[in-house]
Amino acid sequence: MTSAPTAPPTHDPKSVRVRRHHSTLPTRVLKESHTPLVVQEAERRAASVQLRVADAITTFAGSMRFVYAHIVIFGVWCGTGLFGLDKFPFEFLTMAVSLEAIFLSTFVMIAQNRQASFAQAKADHDFVSQEQELATNTDLTKEIHRLTVELHARMTAGDAK
Repeated sequence: MTSAPTAPPTHDPKSVRVRRHHSTLPTRVLKESHTPLVVQEAERRAASVQLRVADAITTFAGSMRFVYAHIVIFGVWCGTGLFGLDKFPFEFLTMAVSLEAIFLSTFVMIAQNRQASFAQAKADHDFVSQEQELATNTDLTKEIHRLTVELHARMTAGDAK
């Protein structure tokens, strides 16, 4: 298949840096070990500051570090009432958390749209590749059939003499 890597992936840590956190793409990819579509998408995302920032935010927001940071923040906030300025029922905390939820849900939708776009581009690429392979295989099968018929005709003509 044309989308398979042509060289085995290297495991040299200096040649590729792979994110340890969940992400759509690694920060850098090797052209030898990834499909051209993955390389193209990684280059497009790396070229845009806005996309790099969105990737960084969604990577952090989808990590356990994000959860731990919030546990500490909420624990300190609720334990101290923000040092006496935000007493129970924590109206300012509620507003801050609501605003954070609005922004995080927006980032989640951005990430989902980005992933859907990438998946569609990959599906289109795979479809075109498979159609090309099918056409090539069909042509080869027809040629093999033609050569087989010709060989059979020559052999039967030789038997008739």
